[in-house]
Amino acid sequence: MRIAILAFPRFQLLDVAGPADVFMEASRKLGKPRAYQVQVIGAEEGLLMSSSGLRLAVDASVATHRGRIDTLLVAGSPRIEDMASNAHLQNWLRRQSRTVRRYGSVCTGAFVLAASGLLDGKRVATHWNAAARLAAENPRTCVEADAIYVKDGKLFTSAGVTAGMDLALAMVEEDHGRELALQVARELVMFLKRPGGQSQFSAHLAAQTSERSGVREVQDHVLAHLKDDLTVPALASRAGMSERSFARIFRSETGTTPAEFVENARIDAARRLVEDSDLPAKRLADAVGYANVDGFRRAFGRRLGVSLGEYRRRFAR
Repeated sequence: MRIAILAFPRFQLLDVAGPADVFMEASRKLGKPRAYQVQVIGAEEGLLMSSSGLRLAVDASVATHRGRIDTLLVAGSPRIEDMASNAHLQNWLRRQSRTVRRYGSVCTGAFVLAASGLLDGKRVATHWNAAARLAAENPRTCVEADAIYVKDGKLFTSAGVTAGMDLALAMVEEDHGRELALQVARELVMFLKRPGGQSQFSAHLAAQTSERSGVREVQDHVLAHLKDDLTVPALASRAGMSERSFARIFRSETGTTPAEFVENARIDAARRLVEDSDLPAKRLADAVGYANVDGFRRAFGRRLGVSLGEYRRRFAR
């Protein structure tokens, strides 16, 4: 299968190297060095400088490329706008999209596909910091702002940078099954634990975003005491604020409500327990602070986009 990754000047290096390593490791595990053949296609000939300053030699340009492509991915770039307005590039992408088995983007590469009309009516993912802009500029596109990756027919799109490796793993699993994808993930010291609909943020990452020490202290308390009373009144009291002020400041600082943060923290912990143990649902619920197992199941499905049973089937050891 020929995998072509389209890259531009100032491209994000890991958007190219990450998926390439996944596909190459899959070939090695299969014992077929040419099972996946990765090539980099540049918007122009010669060496491309990445956003980090490292240079990459392209195999061909859109003008010189020949041969059939199985999978076409568009890499992201901090300066993606420069390429999104390139009419020649848009025409090339539209032509390729009609013949490839699947196509997609990593990170902000979605903006180039959008400019080519290839995201119209589609569900897509991109970097969390660009999701709102992609949605505003492309009202016919359904942007799933939190998703790690999204598959919609033959279109695959992923969130930022390392999520391109999750996307490539999903493609390997689609091509050759879950066992090979697990082998590749282990070899690359990756998690094959992130279903596409899982949030780009864990609760622990979210807890690093607040600038107010009082809010951070509350977040740290939540993460360390999931079985405690974590209602708004209890958390506001810990922060030394009125409930109204606490809720307002918390949302302003973190972009989420206290209740949403607590639920996310509890389900994040439950997800890890599912991956590493065979605890039944009732004990899982109790371990992360849910008195009602049905409420726990509903919250799990709401946060991760899959049921508890399906998550266990796909991601438990």
